[in-house]
Amino acid sequence: MILILGGTTEGRVAVRVADEAAATYYYSTKGTLQSIECAHGIRLTGAMNAEEMECFCRDHAIKLLIDAAHPFAQVLHQTIEKVSKCLQIPVIRYERRYPPRDEDLIWCDSYADAIHQMENKGIQRLLALSGVNTLAPLRPYWRSHTTWFRILEREESLSLAEKQGFPQERLVFYREGEDELKLLEQLHPDAILTKESGFSGYFTDKVNAARQFGIPVFVVKRPALPETFYRVYGEDGLRKQIERLLPEFFPLKSGYTTGACATAAAKAALLALLSRKEQTESQITLPSGEQITLPVAYTEWAGCSATCTVIKESGDDPDVTNHSRIRVTVQLSPEASGCDDTERVIFQAGEGVGTVTLPGLGLKVGGPAINATPRKMIRQELIPLLPSPDSVAIVTVSVPGGEELAKRTFNPKLGIIGGISIIGTSGIVRPFSSDAFIASIRKEASVAKAIGCETLVINSGAKSERYLRSLYASLPPQSFVHYGNFIGETLKIAADLGFKQVILGIMIGKAVKLAEGFLDTHSKKVIMNKGFLQDVAKEAKCEEATVDAINRITLARELWELLAEKEQNRFFPLLLQKCKSYCAPILPDGELTLLLISEEGKVLYQS
Repeated sequence: MILILGGTTEGRVAVRVADEAAATYYYSTKGTLQSIECAHGIRLTGAMNAEEMECFCRDHAIKLLIDAAHPFAQVLHQTIEKVSKCLQIPVIRYERRYPPRDEDLIWCDSYADAIHQMENKGIQRLLALSGVNTLAPLRPYWRSHTTWFRILEREESLSLAEKQGFPQERLVFYREGEDELKLLEQLHPDAILTKESGFSGYFTDKVNAARQFGIPVFVVKRPALPETFYRVYGEDGLRKQIERLLPEFFPLKSGYTTGACATAAAKAALLALLSRKEQTESQITLPSGEQITLPVAYTEWAGCSATCTVIKESGDDPDVTNHSRIRVTVQLSPEASGCDDTERVIFQAGEGVGTVTLPGLGLKVGGPAINATPRKMIRQELIPLLPSPDSVAIVTVSVPGGEELAKRTFNPKLGIIGGISIIGTSGIVRPFSSDAFIASIRKEASVAKAIGCETLVINSGAKSERYLRSLYASLPPQSFVHYGNFIGETLKIAADLGFKQVILGIMIGKAVKLAEGFLDTHSKKVIMNKGFLQDVAKEAKCEEATVDAINRITLARELWELLAEKEQNRFFPLLLQKCKSYCAPILPDGELTLLLISEEGKVLYQS
């Protein structure tokens, strides 16, 4: 069981991640004001001291604590640390992202230090953007200086201000979307005071407004967190850490793309080359902006280069590259004078990484099969680390055994020879990722379009494709694309790419779902609806005995045997007509043909 301590933006995300497991957990906030939906969580309200939290954790078999509370909730962080040590429960700290500490801001170690520095600099008129809970520690200052406090306009905040004796006329209420500059122009403060609250606390907005107004910014530093907490910086890192510390919570495990692994290995290799030190882990930034840390398995040096290896972990996604070694060698060359960033990192395909031979992938023909997002990620990590503006990093990515693995992928059809592709748009592999499958559909269709194909033949898998290839033997192999279960998404892609003709081959199991309007036919989302099939049979004027018998079938393919020949000739064309009624609108500018394929591979009916 998990206990999440929230009440923040990070708390909301933690709830969203926990709900993905469809397992029970607890979500605790100090007050009742945060509106949040916990699909599988039990909501708790009210602050707990160390003794109360310890009792709760014992009574409810809590095995993991997630600290997603405000960074300045120092008492709560200390309480969590005490309970963690006492009960030996690990703690994940969902940390905010913070901008670098600019030197032109005035950094304060505490509120007392802030008061001291403001008085020394002669600040007489202050706008405090530090929240209502800072009224008490700043009381010595605002009692003797003109101070405005911006707070939320709610009863709890007003009551607290009144209790502290703060003048009501000096309260300014927060309005969502309000321009900070208007407030500064209205009050003309000598300075503003804020907390180091991170990007989600609108810290940057406050600083930028003060800079435009030309006034100093005093910033109270965030309190230090216990070193024993496992820090994560986003939902992907949170999920991975939960999977590691409480393996039974998620039924399926997530993983990392080859692109993320190559990025981590490349950064580690450059650091190893520069420092001559072995690397054991590598922190990289995902396209989402989240920072994650991947373990580095091996570090090697050879002359003027260094090589690091990251072991690919795909989680429970059925990925052929799972447990593969992603090896990246980095060598420096001082040839970047006048080059832009895209030229300061040169990519090469090593052992097991494919070479592009066909257009349509957005990669140079003849170049390494390293996709755009991994290239961008590697550049972003390496360029800031290069020792001089004239340095060029030559990055060679290898995957031992990749050439054999590639035979089990779509690479041969895509015109990628000699190995696998280094791919990934998010850096994260989600179990049985529909996003990854749809992305592969788009790649295949793009290649077909790029080599001049006007007809796209889409099919559910290898079995139906074999039948269709024999029927359309004159078409190149790139014209045939698997849709899996994503019929609607594949048709959208065909429409986006402007195919003039789409031939959709379908077998009866998917056809009975599509005819009812389900454009995603995965068995986890939709099952065969016997009542719907009985309605179709009635509409096709099948015998009453046939209609009754449909209720007793367990597999859609039993319809082939159940229906008499005359009934088949009415039922199946009607079924295809219903399928087409849902598909045709997705392809408004192209011709769509549907083929119903039997278990023996014969096209028996056509729309």
